[in-house]
Amino acid sequence: MKILIISTTQSGIGGTAKHVQGLTNYLESKNHFVKIISSDNTFTIPIKKLKNPSFMLSALIKTKFSKNYDIIHAHHPMAALAFKGSSAKKVVTFHGIFSNQIGMLHGKTAQNLSNKYEENALNWADAITTGSKDSFNYYSNQGHHPHYIPNAIEIDSLPLDINQKYEKQIIFVGRLSKEKGIESLIRLSKILPKNIHLVIVGSGPLENEVKKTAKDHSNIDFLGYLPKNEVIPLIRGSFALIQPSLAEGISTTMLEAMACGIPIIASNVGGNKELIINNENGFLVNPEAIDEINEKIINLSENKILVKNFGQKSSELIKNFEWEHIGKKYLDLYESLLT
Repeated sequence: MKILIISTTQSGIGGTAKHVQGLTNYLESKNHFVKIISSDNTFTIPIKKLKNPSFMLSALIKTKFSKNYDIIHAHHPMAALAFKGSSAKKVVTFHGIFSNQIGMLHGKTAQNLSNKYEENALNWADAITTGSKDSFNYYSNQGHHPHYIPNAIEIDSLPLDINQKYEKQIIFVGRLSKEKGIESLIRLSKILPKNIHLVIVGSGPLENEVKKTAKDHSNIDFLGYLPKNEVIPLIRGSFALIQPSLAEGISTTMLEAMACGIPIIASNVGGNKELIINNENGFLVNPEAIDEINEKIINLSENKILVKNFGQKSSELIKNFEWEHIGKKYLDLYESLLT
């Protein structure tokens, strides 16, 4: 089978990039040919408001010259324009609720415009997949017929090294932007006990605010972007991962933390509710309830037995999100479109 994957990104620590990397590795391991068109290998204008539109047009042109593919799989509706008009079977994956995310970041006017584009992307596709049950229910209620295929990880590929920089260390890994709850982390830094160190890994539009917070608080350690082989040991060295997102699909970082046997404190939204069983492998919290989040952090920092029990539960649950299981769902979908 020849498969063309179109994604706004294929490198970095973002969930979409990790998903594309994992899916590509799985498909190639099953002897399928895979090519990727992304902003990593396609012309884009490196200006915030022009980067995505320029990628959409560049990817569209590049796809026109990519012939004889059986499947074209767009990850994110922004990538779906590229397969419009193609004779190949077309799949679009939603890693969240697109229009809601746009509204959260850019306001109501932008959300209204994104609603129209989103509807086009849904109609251009022969099949729709969603990465969380939350987005599955949303698009199903709109009258579409999505397939629920969650994000996945390859557990055996995770480094086994441990990097514990501090005696009591918690970690955040992800894009430094509003929807990831960075403003909550900044507020948390003001009340977090001094003997608990928050390690922040990532990059994004709120990076300057995070840098300032780290400068003002000795127990906030900002490391910037790091590759996966450096991130996983830091996760293993932490007693908890914190994920206070305002919106979230199935977070690959959370899956990795679960595979490492690390408890998670996450906001009670979207795909987080699929991964965290409250009080069994972590805590689900209101991302705005900073005092509650702080209380959960302190609780875990003082209770090694609870940390161990939460980690063991996650190790059981993570088996449902391995690529060998999830990848087959994609292959089954592709084959159903070709028969």
